[in-house]
Amino acid sequence: MIEPLRNWADRYRSRGKYTPVGVAFHWIMAAMIITQLLSGWYMQRLTVGADKLSAYAFHSQLGLAVLLLGGGRLVWRLMVPGPINDADAPGAASTIAHMIHAVFYALFVVLPLSGWALWSAVQPSQQLYLLGFIPIPNMPFQDFSPEMAEWAMGIAMNIHVACVVVMTLLVPAHALAAIKHHFWDRDDVLEGMLPEVPDTHSHPGGPRYSPPAPAIPRPPKAG
Repeated sequence: MIEPLRNWADRYRSRGKYTPVGVAFHWIMAAMIITQLLSGWYMQRLTVGADKLSAYAFHSQLGLAVLLLGGGRLVWRLMVPGPINDADAPGAASTIAHMIHAVFYALFVVLPLSGWALWSAVQPSQQLYLLGFIPIPNMPFQDFSPEMAEWAMGIAMNIHVACVVVMTLLVPAHALAAIKHHFWDRDDVLEGMLPEVPDTHSHPGGPRYSPPAPAIPRPPKAG
C-alpha cells in the first residue's frame, strides 16, 4: 500500500510540490491553530459563567481535533516524505527550519494533551467531545485528592501556557520565513505548499496548446 502511495507522490515531489493530502493537512491545521490561539485569547477575557464554559468546551474540542490531525499528518509524512526544495540546502538555515518543524509536531501533541488535562481537572466533571459528538473520557483527576488534583492542574497549566507562548512566536516566524523565501530569496519553498491551479490553456491529455501563428501574406508573383 505504501509503495503505490509513494509512486503517486513522486509525481508531485519530482516537481518540488507537496501532495494534495500534504497541502490539505498543512492549511487545515494552520487555520485550526490560528483559531485556537484566538479562541484562547478570547475565552480568558470572559467572566465566569455559561459563556466561558462554552468557550472552553469549543477550545478543548478543537484541541482534540488538532491532536488527531497532527497524528495523521505525522503518519502521512513518515509514509510519504515531502519534496526536496531550496530550504533543504545544506547550512544553518536548513537545520533551523527542520528544528522548527520538529517543535511544531511536538506542540501538536503537548498542547492538546495539556489542555485535555486542564479540562479533566474542572470541578464538577464536564463531558468532553471530539468533533462535537464523539464522547472522550476525562483523565482520572477526579479520583485524586483535592491537593493532588490542584497540583496536577497547576503543572498542566504551566505546560499549556508555555506551549502557547512558543506557538504564538513560531506561527508568525514561520509565515515570515515563507514570505522571505518567496519574495526575497525567489526560491520554491512556498510554491511547493500552495495548491496547484489547473492550467486552463492546456489541452486535456496533451501538451500545452499553442495557437497557430498568423499566416504571412505572400508577395504577388512578378509578371
